[in-house]
Amino acid sequence: MIYTLTLNPSIDYIVGLEKMELGALNRTQKEAKIPGGKGINVSILLRSMDVESIATGFVGGFTGQYVKDSLEAKRVKTSFIEVNGETRINVKIKAEEETEINGQGPAITTEDLNQLKEKIRELQRGDTLVLAGSIPGSMDKNIYKNLIEICRENGTETVVDAEGDLLKTVLPFQPFLIKPNHHELGQFFGVDIHTPDEAISYGKKLVELGAKNVIVSLAGEGAVFINKTTALSATVPKGEVRSSIGAGDSMVAGFLAKYKETGSVREAFRYSVAAGSATAFSIGLGTKEKTLELLEQVKLTENEF
Repeated sequence: MIYTLTLNPSIDYIVGLEKMELGALNRTQKEAKIPGGKGINVSILLRSMDVESIATGFVGGFTGQYVKDSLEAKRVKTSFIEVNGETRINVKIKAEEETEINGQGPAITTEDLNQLKEKIRELQRGDTLVLAGSIPGSMDKNIYKNLIEICRENGTETVVDAEGDLLKTVLPFQPFLIKPNHHELGQFFGVDIHTPDEAISYGKKLVELGAKNVIVSLAGEGAVFINKTTALSATVPKGEVRSSIGAGDSMVAGFLAKYKETGSVREAFRYSVAAGSATAFSIGLGTKEKTLELLEQVKLTENEF
């Protein structure tokens, strides 16, 4: 089973405006409320790709109940830990430019964290845990490291979508997949990365540091995949980018879904790129149908390793 962890879920209130005017009354043209968080996005996308997962993390209050109800309505299984306080609301404004206003979320106690660790101890060999997103300021900064240590004892594979110091702490535990974008990869090594060749070069360093598989997205320049024996670059489909929110989560979900089906990292990477583009070309998350529509446009090239 695939488990997705979202430490600080949200209700994402998405509003569409023709134009945003500060200091004035703005009326929405479109709006939607969806359960938000990187791990939650992965679970929703996996469900759309006919792959089951269980979404976990911390929720609280009436907003937390809304998150659970919304996921269950989408046929996503949940196993959240109830905490005091209320799950946050994030406002996503889509006008001439994208603007986000993110809430803080509830305080997480030591007891809450211990409950989470006990839940992760129940995972087994053959399971996969997806750890996605940043760690809220009220939480122990070593929580990802602690959970991955538990997974290593269980024989559970891990997927990590995080950046900076968080990534440094987990690489020695050999995560199955990490997925930085080129900005995050550049920040990790203190360089600027613009081309697929540069991304492959530094992606190899992440493999040397412990990652089993690495995907680096480069926006319009495509994406690259690296592991110990393979280096691939991919073109991205042509289309109008309507929102970048959730595209990286879509790549993680696409890779896991196709790898579970085929066992091929090559096919999984190709599907991953199409899934990321399907979301980038949509308002909200992409769909399996949109992913399959774009798949033929994704061309892979072998690179020297």
